[in-house]
Amino acid sequence: MKAVWYERKGPAREVLVIGEREAPLPGPGEVRVRVHRSAVNPSDTKQRGGARGNITMPFPFVVPHQDGAGVIESVGAGVSPARIGERVWIYEATLGRYWGTAAEFSVVPSHKAVALPATVSFDAGACMGIPAMTAHRCVMADGPVAGKTVLVTGGAGAVGYYAVQIARLEGARVIATVSREEQAVRARDAGAHEVINYATENVAERLKAITGEAAGVDRVVEVAFGANLATSVAVLKTGGVIASYASDAVPDPALPFWPMLGKDLTLRCVLVYAMSREAHDAAAQWISDALQRDALKHQIHRVFEFDDIASAHEATESMKQVGKVLIRVI
Repeated sequence: MKAVWYERKGPAREVLVIGEREAPLPGPGEVRVRVHRSAVNPSDTKQRGGARGNITMPFPFVVPHQDGAGVIESVGAGVSPARIGERVWIYEATLGRYWGTAAEFSVVPSHKAVALPATVSFDAGACMGIPAMTAHRCVMADGPVAGKTVLVTGGAGAVGYYAVQIARLEGARVIATVSREEQAVRARDAGAHEVINYATENVAERLKAITGEAAGVDRVVEVAFGANLATSVAVLKTGGVIASYASDAVPDPALPFWPMLGKDLTLRCVLVYAMSREAHDAAAQWISDALQRDALKHQIHRVFEFDDIASAHEATESMKQVGKVLIRVI
């Protein structure tokens, strides 16, 4: 079967190998999925590239990509044969494992292959997993948001786009920040009631104008924790929550403890790979219900051909595209 793998970390064009490998077999509690679409997440490219100096290979080789979508082709012991032929979306295929979705077949624990409704495309299914599950956790981990005001920074990003939708579907007033008009269009399309361009506007002042001088926001879904921390603390209501899943620009921010203490704020750090099984299951169930109702929109930048996977990784690393980068496997 055809697959992509790397045996050392580094730039995509230098380390990614396209070739033939023996198809993996499902073990107890596992399913083997014939992959139709494989998704490229930033964490996939960071893992391959050796982000933060982590150049040690966890296994002799790694088939990349956590997320994807396809059809269950065979099952291991303890898994109902009735699952064979089931359309599924896959998440965290390479978490502690070496066989991701950048191959014709991928093997994952049965619970990480979630039923995909017949009305939902494999393209959309491959967009789930890391982005949508992260978004669900950020929005919902601290209780219902109905009637609350939620600020989503980076509202057109992979996680932000779903966070806007989840918060809106759950009854929140949603405000999103973006840096250019193309992103503003996407954030509004996702359901944001208000959109702020942080490149040209003062976010704190706009938020005060939108919510009222004494109101503010109840929760912040944060993509740039360190860079936006001062603004978040300023605009949050007493008892508010910052749920952050990234802080690339300022990786080691200093916490303004006393201002945060004065507002009794909660800081929730969200890493999907470290979430409990219960949190994963709750996210998967919410996503499945939403897909069944056709309630979610998806933004896809481009579907790359399998042999052009290096370009797909480079597109993801550029951070310039709006929408998900996918690989067509079959």
